Amino acid sequence: MTKAERFQQTRERFITQWGALGTQWGINRTMAMVHALLLVSPEPLTTDEVMEQLQVSRGNANTNLRELVAWGLIRIVPRKGDRRDFYEAEKDTWKMFCTIARERKRRETEPALALLHECAAETEDIASAEAREFNARVSDLADFVSLANTVMDKVASAKDSSIAPKVLKFLG
Repeated sequence: MTKAERFQQTRERFITQWGALGTQWGINRTMAMVHALLLVSPEPLTTDEVMEQLQVSRGNANTNLRELVAWGLIRIVPRKGDRRDFYEAEKDTWKMFCTIARERKRRETEPALALLHECAAETEDIASAEAREFNARVSDLADFVSLANTVMDKVASAKDSSIAPKVLKFLG
């Protein structure tokens, strides 16, 4: 096997496995594969190039490209004299992490926190042992999710993308 063939095989394995990992993170496989493809592509790609390289339909490619743009993980890059949209991924790993943290917080932890607060408020004046235990559990969960949100806010809003990873590495 040539080095070029080994590179292509490794690149394809990365894209496929990133897609599989995406399903474990709660996003669909194709969306994760589109992100991986754009992440490792040296140049912005068109929808047709994404379709061809991943062997997906136009509708599937368009849906996932739009969703990745909405997440802020990829952006549309105009090309002078070309009416097609070209897409590129954010290549800065820290910025990508911050974007994902902000979106997951907005889409997942904030709604969970609202639910926990509502459940705690609705049961705080019920005197049964079961209700008191329930209230204590959801209140503890609310405290934890609130702390996690605060940490995510601090990490995701770090202005200097070179300092925060070093601090986190030091803590680990």
